[in-house]
Amino acid sequence: MSFLEGAVVLVTGASRGIGRAVALRFALEGAHVIALARNVEALESLDDEIADLAGQCTLVPMDISDGPGVDRLAEQIFERHGKVDVLVGNAGQLGVLGPIGHVSPTVWDRVVQVNLTANWRLLRSFDPLLRASCHGRAIFLTSKVGHVALPYWGAYSVSKAGLEMLVRVYAEETKGTSVLVNLVDPGPVHTDMRFEAVPGEDKSKLPLPTAITNIFVELSAPDCRHHGALLRANA
Repeated sequence: MSFLEGAVVLVTGASRGIGRAVALRFALEGAHVIALARNVEALESLDDEIADLAGQCTLVPMDISDGPGVDRLAEQIFERHGKVDVLVGNAGQLGVLGPIGHVSPTVWDRVVQVNLTANWRLLRSFDPLLRASCHGRAIFLTSKVGHVALPYWGAYSVSKAGLEMLVRVYAEETKGTSVLVNLVDPGPVHTDMRFEAVPGEDKSKLPLPTAITNIFVELSAPDCRHHGALLRANA
């Protein structure tokens, strides 16, 4: 039996790409997956796949930037489960790549809201639920451009840099507790966001999202020792 059997796992951005693959992997490991995303049709498809695995899934169709909605979700999960064992902050927004001076305020605000502010709101709302778990784990997706300055990645790069610092600060605040929080840089992966960012890339050479899910299981383990770390997923 997997150590994740019966665990309560919340995955944001679960309708496609890496989030979908991670949700399916946790369901396969026996966890009850709470899948959050905007696309209802894609969520229902995910639910069907998890049912085919004899897994359990709760669908949450909402925009991760809905702060009050995140607060309500935390309250509902607490009432039903009393805890969250694993929180995977995967939802992300690429925005528009180009010179910083060409990025519109609307695009900038949306990218920062989804990639940074929404994850702060998740931690704010779900911190008590993670602490209520015997082995609370929070895992957030970042990118190379969050810690390496590259031109034209503008809002996305800045938002991921902010996310990395947010996670490191939270790691300092949870030292000595049962909660562990870490960052995962998936590297280039066969996803829609990757194709949007690098349209000329040879897709056939990129690993599928299903190939990088091991690290999420490893970081969720009771004997995990990583805390405040940034780890690269290995396909």
